[in-house]
Amino acid sequence: MTKPTARIHRRARRWIDILALLRHVPLGTRMLTLLLNVTLGLLPLVFVTAMSVLLQRIPDAIGSTGGDNWATLLIVLGIAGAAFATQQALAPFQAAAGELVIRHVDQRCRGELMRAALADAPAMALDDQRLLDRLDVAREAFDGAAASPGDAAAGVLALVARYTQLVGAIALVGYALNPLAAVVIGATAMTIRFGQRGSLGAFGDFYDGLTAEKRRATYVKQLATGTHAAKEIRLLGLVDWLRARHRSETMAYLSTMWQGRRRILGRPFLALALVGLAGGTVAVTQLALAGVHDGLNLLHLGLALQAILILLRFGVYFPECDVQTQYGLIALDAMRAFRDGSRALPALAPSRSVPAQGLPGQSIRFESVGFRYHDDGPAVIDGLDLELPAGMSTAVVGLNGAGKTTLVKLLTRLYDPTEGRITVDGHALTDIDARDWHGRFGVIFQDYVRYELSAADNIALGAPHVPATDEALRDAARRAGAEDVLDRLPDGLRTVLSRQYQGGRDLSGGQWQRIGLARALYAVGAGASVMVLDEPTAQLDVRAEAEFFDRFLDLTRGLTSVIISHRFSTVRRADQIVVLEQGRVAERGTHDELMAADGRYAALFRLQAERFTQQHEDSYDVAQAASYDAVDTRRPHTGGESEHSTPQQVLHTGELASETMTDVTS
Repeated sequence: MTKPTARIHRRARRWIDILALLRHVPLGTRMLTLLLNVTLGLLPLVFVTAMSVLLQRIPDAIGSTGGDNWATLLIVLGIAGAAFATQQALAPFQAAAGELVIRHVDQRCRGELMRAALADAPAMALDDQRLLDRLDVAREAFDGAAASPGDAAAGVLALVARYTQLVGAIALVGYALNPLAAVVIGATAMTIRFGQRGSLGAFGDFYDGLTAEKRRATYVKQLATGTHAAKEIRLLGLVDWLRARHRSETMAYLSTMWQGRRRILGRPFLALALVGLAGGTVAVTQLALAGVHDGLNLLHLGLALQAILILLRFGVYFPECDVQTQYGLIALDAMRAFRDGSRALPALAPSRSVPAQGLPGQSIRFESVGFRYHDDGPAVIDGLDLELPAGMSTAVVGLNGAGKTTLVKLLTRLYDPTEGRITVDGHALTDIDARDWHGRFGVIFQDYVRYELSAADNIALGAPHVPATDEALRDAARRAGAEDVLDRLPDGLRTVLSRQYQGGRDLSGGQWQRIGLARALYAVGAGASVMVLDEPTAQLDVRAEAEFFDRFLDLTRGLTSVIISHRFSTVRRADQIVVLEQGRVAERGTHDELMAADGRYAALFRLQAERFTQQHEDSYDVAQAASYDAVDTRRPHTGGESEHSTPQQVLHTGELASETMTDVTS
């Protein structure tokens, strides 16, 4: 296929795609919008015709002594005025009807994007930078930062008004002058129109390639104008740096865009201007010759002159539809590219309809499991053999990069193993429907989401398929130790957990931990049978983390639970502890068994304990110095006001026996 043919084929495909979007618009809305745009296209022609008739009848009315000619003149003037007034009155409804079309189409496309990104696409699609670029382009359109598919659909209906006017103007030129003049000026208008749209399309393809530059500039803008980093920006004095960086990134993007725009649009514009000049010259020359030799009357002169001007203006930019129809499909193309690219990735194996209800009743087993994120990537999990007994707690510990989080992804079936298999009560996990299996879990990830929604929603999202009642939500909060958090909120469960909203409140890290645990426990109350904690307490100190895990183990006793942690001392109460190294099990057993074995677990446990002990001793020394300074310079030291025992040495089990220095008041 030659390049021009391919270009024509691509354009035709684009228009077919836009027209196909209209099927998402209710028939009544579609027909009403179409009728409105046809009417808006005809009204200027009615005005032109009426004014031309008026121009013809004015001399007769002036030379007449009777009143009939003036009455006719007033009727024609009234028709022209009514056409103009009606056009002005209907113009706002064109925008309103277009907005209805936009909402219907975008609602459907937004739902398809959400389904593609959050349900249909395999999890590894969200790790592919190329696919993420496509996803960003689509999301940008639905956020209103660029034309959307709905804009394209509304734009193509708005074009109906323009092309109705075009056809009518060509007919008027043919009637007033001759068919040859109509063909010449019509061809001129269409040449300019298609030339301009071709240039706009070429620039659109170029603009779509600037995604990376736009993302960098947008990130800096959002960083500088958002509240997420506001404290650090203020404290570190980053305003000038951000201003300079934003200008640098924006100018890098704009300079590339301007250069491309001049290259792509400049020369075609000059060529099309010459075409318009030539076609207009031919039409006006024919008009002049007709006036000299054929005795052109005022009616024909008025019709031809105004119709020629309409056709010459047809090559200009149409603000209600050009950008919308040209760029609105970029988001649709990006959405489809993301969907098709996701489908090309290895997907979860099709299930064989083993019901997930009641699983696991015995155990979950990893049998020689291996996993790579990419075919040519390193093995993150390598020959893993592990049993998770039902109704028991299993702690998975290991250094960073040992494969702990990947194990959770395999357990929850966000990914399937590339080697080996996982079984649940003897059934291959791939035989269980992935969505049903997901419903068996209550999960708190390390980067769990802090939804800017009400406290009720933040808890109820643990099981969104279950109708939420205040009693059930408060019960989950009570078991998670979050009931006092709810009691302090001004509107209780209805309080939005963000100060970005009126009446909203922010929570501390520890309070969010309890809300997250309440969410997971609510899922258990709705039928989940496996609880997973994937290092959600990584930002807490060792004492707070130990208290959190102790509460978790107490609450989930009898449930199948998996705890992921890189701190060994906080999970010693688990029924079994598994040490991961380089994607495989290095050791397993209870805390006492592993300490007695004096292997890798014991060595790492003691190493961490010694480090925490040293940190606490340093904290103690600082606190004592502050206390003595206060005695000497501020007020008498009473001796009983801030008594702290120094941290003791680590016992043979490695457990810290002394209290951590958490509050120094003197």
